Amino acid sequence: MNEDHLDRIDRNIMFALSRDGRLSMAELATKVGLSKTPVQARVKRLEKDGFIKGYQAVIDSERMGEGHVAFVQVKLSDTRSAALEEFNRAIHAVREIEQCHMMAASFDYLLKVRTKDIAAYRRVLGERISALPHVAQTSTFVAMETVKDR
Repeated sequence: MNEDHLDRIDRNIMFALSRDGRLSMAELATKVGLSKTPVQARVKRLEKDGFIKGYQAVIDSERMGEGHVAFVQVKLSDTRSAALEEFNRAIHAVREIEQCHMMAASFDYLLKVRTKDIAAYRRVLGERISALPHVAQTSTFVAMETVKDR
């Protein structure tokens, strides 16, 4: 099934589950205006077709002592396919990197990095991110406050 075949109810189901993945089928049915059985069938189909990729707990990073967020622009020295693949594989080993996006910009990747504080970030940048394959240059932007996250 492709995106064109999703109706308003499918989209409402996914929106509701993205906000609270622990909704019971009965609660979800009430939210989208259907009975429980058709909602269960739709959820199963959305999971099978890959629209719903999984469910996860949302952790309070502040309470976990990881409230410092930095965004890092990364420019590579080599952007041929093999170099990009090598960088893409290596990025998964750095736990502090929460997100990694390849960009169409004057830099190659944008990373979201979460650490305890600026000193921990400096260590991650200097010892882990800068050591990733083909990294030529980085620029850091520190978030002062998260206004919206999802």
